[in-house]
Amino acid sequence: MFLKIDIKQQTLSISDAPNKPVIKRCLVSTSKFGVGETYNSFKTPRGVHCIRAKIGANQPINTVFIRRRPTGEIFNTSLQAMNPDRDWMLTRILWLSGKEVGVNRLGSVDTMRRYIYLHGCPDGTQLGEPGSIGCIRMANTDIIELFDRVSVGDMVEIN
Repeated sequence: MFLKIDIKQQTLSISDAPNKPVIKRCLVSTSKFGVGETYNSFKTPRGVHCIRAKIGANQPINTVFIRRRPTGEIFNTSLQAMNPDRDWMLTRILWLSGKEVGVNRLGSVDTMRRYIYLHGCPDGTQLGEPGSIGCIRMANTDIIELFDRVSVGDMVEIN
């Protein structure tokens, strides 16, 4: 599979390979701080990446993750009210790794070491506009479908 994230359109497109017809397109939310590759910028990195790891297989929808580990919690409005400032990572995580040395890999621009993911978010989260702190947020149903379609090593282009 090949994934393309369009920053301007705030969409993710799935195809079998680059320049092949789009199988599915869905809304996402990239960083509210814009695009950029450096550590601690809280920006969404650009360029060619791959899926480094798939995390959360068989977890229930709305499973809460912290540091890539399920907490045992299932997201709900009461939990959100107790943690109003948390950047929720829910349901599934696809951990990205940059493929372009000096652009998004190694040194101060390493996507993997910045812990940039595609992940689910609360159902009420506004998608289709920037709002994250670097990661790519997706609807829970979309991240589950995507998780089941992709493999570790599949390419992800972010532009």
